[in-house]
Amino acid sequence: MDEFAAPDRSRGWRLGVLAILILAAAAVLYVLGRQQVQILVDGQRFQLSTHQQTVAGVLEKAGIVVGAGDLVSPQPAEGVEDGLQIVVDRAKLVSVDVDGRMVTRRTQAESVAALFDEMDIVLGPEDRVVADGVVIWPSAGGALPGDGPLPVLLQVRRSSEMEVIEGETRTSVHTTEATVGKALQGAGYVLYLGDDVQPPLHTAVEPGIVVTISRSLPAAVEVDGKIIHTRTHQNTVAEFLAELGVALIGQDYAIPDLDQPMAAGLEVRIVRVLEEMITEQESIPYATTWQPDPELEIDHQRLVQEGVPGVLQRRIRVRYENGQEVSRILEDEWTAVQPAAHILAYGTTIVVRQMETPDGAIEYWRTLRVLATSYSASTAGVPREDPHYGLTATGMPMAKGIVAVDPRVVNLHQRMYVPGYGVGLAADTGGAIKGRRIDLGYDDQNLVLWYKWVDIYLLTPAPDPGAIRYQIGG
Repeated sequence: MDEFAAPDRSRGWRLGVLAILILAAAAVLYVLGRQQVQILVDGQRFQLSTHQQTVAGVLEKAGIVVGAGDLVSPQPAEGVEDGLQIVVDRAKLVSVDVDGRMVTRRTQAESVAALFDEMDIVLGPEDRVVADGVVIWPSAGGALPGDGPLPVLLQVRRSSEMEVIEGETRTSVHTTEATVGKALQGAGYVLYLGDDVQPPLHTAVEPGIVVTISRSLPAAVEVDGKIIHTRTHQNTVAEFLAELGVALIGQDYAIPDLDQPMAAGLEVRIVRVLEEMITEQESIPYATTWQPDPELEIDHQRLVQEGVPGVLQRRIRVRYENGQEVSRILEDEWTAVQPAAHILAYGTTIVVRQMETPDGAIEYWRTLRVLATSYSASTAGVPREDPHYGLTATGMPMAKGIVAVDPRVVNLHQRMYVPGYGVGLAADTGGAIKGRRIDLGYDDQNLVLWYKWVDIYLLTPAPDPGAIRYQIGG
């Protein structure tokens, strides 16, 4: 059995070697059959080896998808040879908003002008072209850009003619804006919040549209401590305040009046009015009354009743304007508490007394404390040539023993004793001799100057009761 096995193994080995040689030869032939190709896509270069027979096959094998509008050179159906260069020129993706529609397009156009030619878009002189947010038409050169990269978004805004009426003025405006508000803004119109625009600002612009602007008036209102500057279309102050929601409450009023016509620059002032009733009290002074008391000696007094002030009440209407008091009106007043009089009693009893003096015994009925001064004929203030020179008010000649008095205190012709002077007679008066004051008379050669307080004694007999002044002031 072993003699026949050896030849079989030798044959198998030879067959294996032969198979390897065949595969190696096939591999060599495969490698020798590959073509070297370059691919250029949007500036990027790729190098590869391929057995593909067509340009389309090479691109597919390389994973390069050719889209609509892309250009391939050589043509996709052409054959492949060693060293071939394949160029893929990608189309640019552009969105164009024109005439109410959005068109997305892949194009080989190198400029906006070329693209518009390609799309048959014709521009008017007042139209506007916006490229990625930048206006490129109308342009200073009068033409669309002829080169440069294409934008992602192009907007063609067609011009419409709009008539603007403002007061007596009519103006024709060409605009590419979509709404009335934008169109007016683009035409340089400054609008204020109070201005009335018809049709409204959000209205779409259409060819031939007529826009009316009714201007508001600048005005201001001063209210509640602040000033509001605004504008209005209203005709009167009342309508203006109603528009602002400013209400007049109670006695509030406006300056100028509510029926005042509005005018440019008018400032309206609101006066807030508040009134309140208050009650005030005032003390009523009591009166002092005197009553004679025969149980008291003259020049003595006693309290009969203590005085008590009364109370006067008033109700007053107080008016405030913008927080400031402007008036007070007395509405009513009444005596809430009557005052009680202060009652004093004065003595009327005359008591006669005796007193020893350096000049002898005297009998007197009243003692008064007075300020004593002195005078003579030459010091009395009467010129020597005057017929009354040296005469007293009672007509008696001036001499020692004449005393000037205030007749409201001491009756004329009343005899008195003045310590240090002696007995005198009230026989003269003087302009400066008022109240508890006397002037002691002297002859010119023996004038003694006095100025001191002394007690004087009114000598008996006492006058009749009706002639006695029981109460003597200052």
